[in-house]
Amino acid sequence: MNGRTRWWLIGMAGLACVAGCSGRKSSLLLERQARGPIEEEPSVAQAAVWRLTPESQIKTDGNIEVTVRFASAQYLTDLFSNKALFGGYAGRNPFYPEHLVFYIKVANRSQQKIRLAPGEFTLIDDRGNQYSTIGADYVTAFGESRRPVAATTRGLLESASPGYFGISVPVGKFVAQKPQGQFALLQQSALQSGYLYPGVMYDGLIAFWNPPAGQRTLRLLITNVKTDFDANDLPRVSLEFPFEFSAATQ
Repeated sequence: MNGRTRWWLIGMAGLACVAGCSGRKSSLLLERQARGPIEEEPSVAQAAVWRLTPESQIKTDGNIEVTVRFASAQYLTDLFSNKALFGGYAGRNPFYPEHLVFYIKVANRSQQKIRLAPGEFTLIDDRGNQYSTIGADYVTAFGESRRPVAATTRGLLESASPGYFGISVPVGKFVAQKPQGQFALLQQSALQSGYLYPGVMYDGLIAFWNPPAGQRTLRLLITNVKTDFDANDLPRVSLEFPFEFSAATQ
């Protein structure tokens, strides 16, 4: 690397700090993160290490079995580093300490199809807050907000032509890896909405913003599981599987 290239990179890093540090936060992160008292909102989505018991529970209704497991930081680290599952995308846990994550497994042992809607699953704390699940876009936006300088620097360097430097520069070596790997892990591990036909077993992760520290109980509702569809494909039955955990933060 010659002197001209070095000083260009230093200048771009400085520009990145100005642009990144003052950048506008994603609109996804400006929404209220819980349905509850406004006074509770500042304490929501703070970093915390949770301990939930029992760690795993199973509920059954009409030959539909739902397993819920609290996905601790260690559980997620072990899961996402598993190359047998994620191949070349295996790596760092894509969630953050501001997220509370659960592993869900649904076994349809009935003779009818069912429909899942993870976007309607709900977490309720004992301080009057109710939480909806957050998807990959929310987690990715939050991750980008935590590293604005790296993200902005990456964009500036990628938009520059190698000829601008006067030499061929291996730009990729100077910047952080793109977030596709993190996004891929979120997408591949997520519990998605849709039909499950008889005999199908399906699993994945759901995530919420952290409740305020100090909760003693958390209730997770796997709700609006539709079944018994008529000839017009309209469900006659909607099931709910409630799970209650004793909660503590470390």
